[in-house]
Amino acid sequence: MHSNRRRVIGIMGAATMALTMAFSAQAQSGPPLKIGVIGPLSGPSSDFGTPMLEGVQLAVDEINAVGGYLGRQLTLVIKDDQGNPDVGLKGAQELVAEGVSATIGFCNTGVAQKALDTFQNAKLPLIIPCATGTPLTTKFAAPSSFIFRTSARDAIQAPFVVDDIVARGWTKVAIFADTTGYGEAGLKDVEAALAAKGLKAVHVARFPLGVKDLQGELKAARDAGADVVFSYTVGVENAVIANGRKELKWKVPQVGAWTLSFPFFINGARDAAEGALMAQTFIAEPSNERRAAFLSAYKRKFNKAMAVPMSAAQAYDSTYLLTYALLGIRDGNATGPAIKTALESMSKVYYGIVTTYDHPFTRDDKDAISQNMLVMGKVRNGAVTFAHPEDARRNLIVQRKK
Repeated sequence: MHSNRRRVIGIMGAATMALTMAFSAQAQSGPPLKIGVIGPLSGPSSDFGTPMLEGVQLAVDEINAVGGYLGRQLTLVIKDDQGNPDVGLKGAQELVAEGVSATIGFCNTGVAQKALDTFQNAKLPLIIPCATGTPLTTKFAAPSSFIFRTSARDAIQAPFVVDDIVARGWTKVAIFADTTGYGEAGLKDVEAALAAKGLKAVHVARFPLGVKDLQGELKAARDAGADVVFSYTVGVENAVIANGRKELKWKVPQVGAWTLSFPFFINGARDAAEGALMAQTFIAEPSNERRAAFLSAYKRKFNKAMAVPMSAAQAYDSTYLLTYALLGIRDGNATGPAIKTALESMSKVYYGIVTTYDHPFTRDDKDAISQNMLVMGKVRNGAVTFAHPEDARRNLIVQRKK
């Protein structure tokens, strides 16, 4: 155990050292503490569901190596929601029935929407590390809500991207949004962000997941004079849009939320994806010591690069935030209401991968990420990097919540 502790402290430094000292001071023992994990581990959304799970697994391995929670190992109860709302609801119900203390999960807004009541009614905290639909953390009154989030909600992503494109002089926006809960909420957020600038979309296209051809809608957007396409959908459909623009020889930029960083888009569109711009909380570059250590630890454990770095980093941070909250429950009575209160009143600062979390949640605010933490990413040579040199420089200084 001592050699394991030294190895983990070497990987993650101060954050794990703080955990080691806290767990050593509180060392007890008991049965494993069950933590639920749910997300799309198969199907068309697995490109960001799998790295979400891997981020949780990496963090749990490190936490267990230094003693777990009061000597209790954390054990994961994993459910594959397949990106399907009905499957996600069943998985959520199974997690509650199997006695998890809290759950980390959901990548798809529509899947999460259908399962929220299950966790809220059971009074079990849910930390959402990936799904970004704005309504997820507003469905329930904040003081009574058990729904937390560490991803950037679309209500801050959309205006962030709109600010960027307007600064570039692109003001004739065509919006392409799918008909899922994610596309529906994202469309509303983009339209609100444009309205705040005195703008209105010149064309709005709606389409179901699985669409193979959007030539008609793309031609209509082109004829409407659009000088930028703002897409709000997932990887495969984003690629359909990019490839359609290429076939039309319509050379306008494609911008959007974080889903434009997904492999299903970048690999599916190939050269048509080059230059795409998107909001990001984390870009897989070693811009500080903890990020470099995280990238190295991930590569060592899984022997591959991260498919969607934001998914892995946000899930990893979610797991540590949950554990830091558990440290505030000194009597070991880790019930759902006790964990909720602990998350809302964390006294310890967690120096995370995405950001530094100083009171990330309160009774009235269940979103950990604020707009100042975002940077613009850009697809360049088949990978995502910083769109602006100043973002790369600013990223050296970790932003705290505003």
